[in-house]
Formats: sequence, C-alpha cells, structure tokens
Amino acid sequence: MIEVGALMLALSFPMAALAAPPAPKPQPKAAASPAQEPHPEIHEAIESLRHAREHLNHANHDFGGHRADAIRSIDEAIHQLQICLRYEH
Repeated sequence: MIEVGALMLALSFPMAALAAPPAPKPQPKAAASPAQEPHPEIHEAIESLRHAREHLNHANHDFGGHRADAIRSIDEAIHQLQICLRYEH
C-alpha cells in the first residue's frame, strides 16, 4: 500500500510541472529616458537652443539687425555643447 502511494505521489509531480504556467518572457528594456542620460542639462540646453534658432529663423523681423548674429551664436553654442558630450565617458 505504501509503494502504491509513493508511486502515485512520484507520478503526480511531472504532471504538476507540466500544468504549471510558463515562466514570463523577459521584456525588452525601454529606451533611456533623458533623466538616465549622462548630462541631461546639456541635452536639454541643445534642444532649447535648437528651438530658439527655429523661432529666429521664422520670425517676421530681424531684431534690430541682430537675428543673423544670434543664429550664428546659437549654432556655435550647439556645436560646443556637442563637443562637450563627446567627453561624457
């Protein structure tokens, strides 16, 4: 009788393992958010400068003759910030 009980118990384990739900698949990692990027302030500054340049490019006036100089200065600032980011590692 004990052997039959042990046999029944032994045979029930493989069935229980087959009936178990499958392990969840690993989910792909989300892209890094700006908060996780190194130097998020520099990335934000570049985006702000690009926005300002776009505003100046589409403005209806030339801001007392300073628009072209401001756009050149913005482009130089963006360039310098991009150089800074090369040294983030």
